[in-house]
Amino acid sequence: MLMDAPVTTMLPVKDLERARRFYEGSLGLRPGELKPDGKFTYDCGGTTLALFPKEGGTKADHTAVSFRVPDIAASIAELKQAGVVFENYDFPGLKTVEHVCVLGAEKAAWFLDTEGNILCLHQDLG
Repeated sequence: MLMDAPVTTMLPVKDLERARRFYEGSLGLRPGELKPDGKFTYDCGGTTLALFPKEGGTKADHTAVSFRVPDIAASIAELKQAGVVFENYDFPGLKTVEHVCVLGAEKAAWFLDTEGNILCLHQDLG
């Protein structure tokens, strides 16, 4: 029933202007539009990313958005030059090496936005 329905990912932000500076300046997303309800949207590879003001911000402790990239090492290098700080993890079953972890059929690397949302880059290996 929803197979052909466009998807919008909703991310809570404490400070919309600060978040926009990060998403546009650091991640390179092209500005979309401010909606009447206060959301700000971006078109991302055929989907929509919407930032919405929320006083408490996010409470999620999991990946909120993952961007599929063709070359994770090159994407990490480019984003680091734009000021993005990548996380490093060393947990049982999840260890990053130079910010990257191999998970089955993909490589992944995580970073936080200015609002505490956990974002990810992933590269398919297959």
